Amino acid sequence: MKLNRYKIVAASLVLGLFMTGCEDYLEEENNEALGLDNVATDPAIFGQLVASVYERARETTTRYTGDMYYVLEDLGTDIVTRGTALTGTDEINDYVNLTGRNWPVDVYWGNQYRVIAAANVAIEAAAIAEDVPQTELSSGVAESKFFRALAYFKLVENFGGVPLITSQVTTAEINYPRASEEEVYAQIVLDLNDALADLPETTDTYGRLTKDAVRQFMARVLLTRGYKSFGSSSDFQTAVSLSETVIANHPLVASFESLVSEENQRNSEVVFSYLFGTNSVSRGWGNSRHMLYKFRYFDYPGLIRGDKYQKGLGAAPTEFFYSLFEDDDERADATFRRVLFADEDFESTANGITVNVMAGDTAIYFPKVAWTQAEMDAVPYKVINPGTYFENNGVTVVHYPMFKKFDDPGVPFTQPDQSSQGERDMVVMRSGEAYLIAAEAYLQLNDAASAATLLTTLRSRAGLTTAVTAAEVDLDFILDERARELAGEANRWMDLKRTGKLIERTLANNPHAALNGALEQKHLLRPIPQAEIDNSGGSISQNPGYE
Repeated sequence: MKLNRYKIVAASLVLGLFMTGCEDYLEEENNEALGLDNVATDPAIFGQLVASVYERARETTTRYTGDMYYVLEDLGTDIVTRGTALTGTDEINDYVNLTGRNWPVDVYWGNQYRVIAAANVAIEAAAIAEDVPQTELSSGVAESKFFRALAYFKLVENFGGVPLITSQVTTAEINYPRASEEEVYAQIVLDLNDALADLPETTDTYGRLTKDAVRQFMARVLLTRGYKSFGSSSDFQTAVSLSETVIANHPLVASFESLVSEENQRNSEVVFSYLFGTNSVSRGWGNSRHMLYKFRYFDYPGLIRGDKYQKGLGAAPTEFFYSLFEDDDERADATFRRVLFADEDFESTANGITVNVMAGDTAIYFPKVAWTQAEMDAVPYKVINPGTYFENNGVTVVHYPMFKKFDDPGVPFTQPDQSSQGERDMVVMRSGEAYLIAAEAYLQLNDAASAATLLTTLRSRAGLTTAVTAAEVDLDFILDERARELAGEANRWMDLKRTGKLIERTLANNPHAALNGALEQKHLLRPIPQAEIDNSGGSISQNPGYE
C-alpha cells in the first residue's frame, strides 16, 4: 500500500471552512502550510481539518477520478449495464478478465484510504487543539469517525478484510496485513457508536451530520452484518430500531415527484446530503448525478447539445429495470422520461408525407408497449420500442428512456472528463430507504407482516394503493422495490451482494453479463489492487480466485 494513499501531505491539501447561512458550507482554500503543527496555535485549523474530511468524501463520491463515475456502485447488476452494443467484454460489468490491475478498482481503493487519512488527522488533531470549544472538538471527531466508518464499509464490502489504519501514518511502512471482515466491522460499529454519542440531534448548518445520519447508516451496516457468519439476529433487530427512529423523525414527502423536484431538494425526508451549489470554488467537481443514464440523444433530428438533458456517463439501465414499474406507479414518470421534445424545428415524414416538426413537439418517444411498424410510420417523430434498447437503429447503438430524477436544468453540457458543474444537493440518505432497511430486517426476523406494513406505506406514496401482504414479501420483492425507489441513489451492487442475489439476478437481467456468463462466486469480492500488494511487499494478500 502506498504511503501517500492514506497520509495527508499538508502542502497539497485543499481544505474547507465551515460556513453558516450559505448554500454550501465548504468554502475551499489552498492552505499550503496547514498541518497538525498549526492546530495548537490556530483554533480555526481544527474546523478546517474536519471540513477536509467532508470534502474528500464528497469529491470521491461524485466521481472516482476524471472520467470515472459510479463504476462500482451500479455496473454489473440487474438494473444497470454498460451502454454499448451486445458484443465484446468488460471487466466490471461483464466480470470478464477482472484482475488486480483493473484501474477503477485501484482508484476506488485509494479514494477510500484518502478519506480515512483525512479522518485520522482530524481525530488526532482534537487531542492537541487549543482554544477550541469542547462541543466543537467532540462533534468534529464524531463527524470524522462517521466518514472513516463509511470508507471502511465501502472497502470491506468490496474487498473483504482490509488493513485497518486508525491513526495518522508519519513514517514509511510497508507491513499492512489485512484485518478480517469481522474486525473491520467491529471498527465500523465502534466508530459509529462514538459518532452517535457525540453528534447533535439537529444542526443549524445544513449539510452537517446529525444523529439520524448515523442511525440510518448504522442500520445499513448492521443489516449487512446480520447476513454474515459473524452476524446475529440482534443486528437485524437493532437495524429495525434505528430505522424506525429515522422514519419517525423524517416524514415522507407527499409525492415522489415532489421528492425529486429541484425546487424541493431540502425536504423532510432528507437525512443527509452532500452540498454543491452555484459557487464554482466551493462546489468542487460538481454533482454529476444529472449525467446518469443518458444516451446520445443529440444525434437525432431536432435535438441539440444543451443544458436541458445534458451528457451521459456511459452506463445504461437494463430493460428489466423499466419492466419493474406498474402502470400506476408514479415513480416511473418522476424517474425517467419517455418523451424527448425537440429543441429546434426539423423536417420529417409521416406516412410518406413530409412534415415540419416544430421546436417543443415530440422528437423521440419510448412507448411502454411496442408499437407496430404501421403505427410508427404514421408519426413524424422517432419511436423506439421496448426490446430494442440495445439494437443499433442507424442513429445510435443504445437508446432508452432517459433519467430525469437528478436533472439539473441550466448546468452546461460537459464531457465526462470535464468538471460536471452540477449544483443540486446529492442526497446520500433519506427516510424512504429507512423504510426498506427496516422491511428487509423484519423479513430476516421472520416478521413479514411488519415488513409488508412498511412497504405498503412507502408504495402508497407512489400511488400504489393496494396493500402488500405478508405472503408477497421476500427478498426479490424488496430488491424490486429498492430498484424502483432508489435507482441511482443506493449502491445496487452492495444490495445484491448482501442478499445473496448478485449472481442470480445479474445473469438473469443484465444482457451483457448474461452474454459472457463469466460472473461467479469469486466476484462477490473485487480483486485487491495489485499495486497495493506489490508496494506492501506481499503483506497484503490477494482475494481467492484472483491470484
